Amino acid sequence: MLFNLCLILLCQLAGEAIVAASGLPLPGPVCGMILLFAGLLIWGLGTEMAALADGLLGNLALLFVPAGVGVMLHAGLIGRDWLPISVSLIGSTVLTIAVTALIMARLGAGRDVE
Repeated sequence: MLFNLCLILLCQLAGEAIVAASGLPLPGPVCGMILLFAGLLIWGLGTEMAALADGLLGNLALLFVPAGVGVMLHAGLIGRDWLPISVSLIGSTVLTIAVTALIMARLGAGRDVE
């Protein structure tokens, strides 16, 4: 399991290095995820990686603790600026739904749905 965790972190590091060296307009972790996916396709480490993924997903709630602490720490600021925060959250959600709908409509335009 330690090997697989190191592999994930090395892929992320390699992705960051590739993006920094080449100037690609792509986040480093996304590039690292592409490298990891290619490695999984080529070397087939899926069964070993599944145990690590299950362990990470089982503890995913721990990653939300810092965000929750930040919200509680800045509750006064959020209370003072609730309107711009709410407008930006609602606006970005509506924009995301609209863009997703347009992409799905475009990708599914040539398909016959039965």
